[in-house]
Amino acid sequence: MAERTPKKPTWVIDKERARRASAAETVWLFGLHAVRDALANPAREKMRLVVTQNAVTRLGDLHGMEPEITDPRIFDKTVGLAAESVHQGAALEVKPLKWGSLSEVALREAPGATRPLLVALDRVTDPHNVGAILRSAEVFGARAVIAPARHSAPETGALAKTASGALERQPYLRVPNLAEALTQLKNMGFILVGLDGTGDVPLPDLMERLSGRAICLVLGAEGPGMRELTMKTCDHVARVPFAADFGSLNVSNAAAVALYAAGRA
Repeated sequence: MAERTPKKPTWVIDKERARRASAAETVWLFGLHAVRDALANPAREKMRLVVTQNAVTRLGDLHGMEPEITDPRIFDKTVGLAAESVHQGAALEVKPLKWGSLSEVALREAPGATRPLLVALDRVTDPHNVGAILRSAEVFGARAVIAPARHSAPETGALAKTASGALERQPYLRVPNLAEALTQLKNMGFILVGLDGTGDVPLPDLMERLSGRAICLVLGAEGPGMRELTMKTCDHVARVPFAADFGSLNVSNAAAVALYAAGRA
């Protein structure tokens, strides 16, 4: 009797998909919110719009795109999406956005922000976490989210759907070397604040001390956290205070809390 091939864990499958997406020249965005916002974004280079009849009605303005109407029963196969993708009958093939250089995104003005604010992510590979962080970054007025080109979530449909449109407006810049990028930000006047449970100062207290200063919040992946070099590059390492003796937050939740605290100080 032939041995059955062991089923790959979900995280392995997600990582393989992310690697393939990172190398691809185009990306399939899916879901009504993600597709609608991408259609409305003049900076997006759009290739194909595949929709069901129901979805094309719900999308509204297609901004000049000619849709390919397909049967809901064969939608996944038509665009090559994973069966579990919640696409709502809408998918748009696009080229990844080009945000410019590190200095261009770091020094741009963010409407409504009380201070220059950035987020840097070290080895955060889950597209759902990065999508949620992009959404929070937009809400709290961050100028950009920065991540290393390798060992980070690439621009994918899953990331865009979780970001709920923020990917079209919130710069997500993947840099060749995170430590070098952080050093460049220091030279631009940003204070690097790492978030870690071992931090020696509560984040709200530190933000009060740094009131009005340009801040880059640095967060690591859940579990391993920031790499040693990343932590050493930070000017401060702070912690999110918890009411109980023990507490932990998902990295996207920690980013939202940190962005709120930084924006308030």
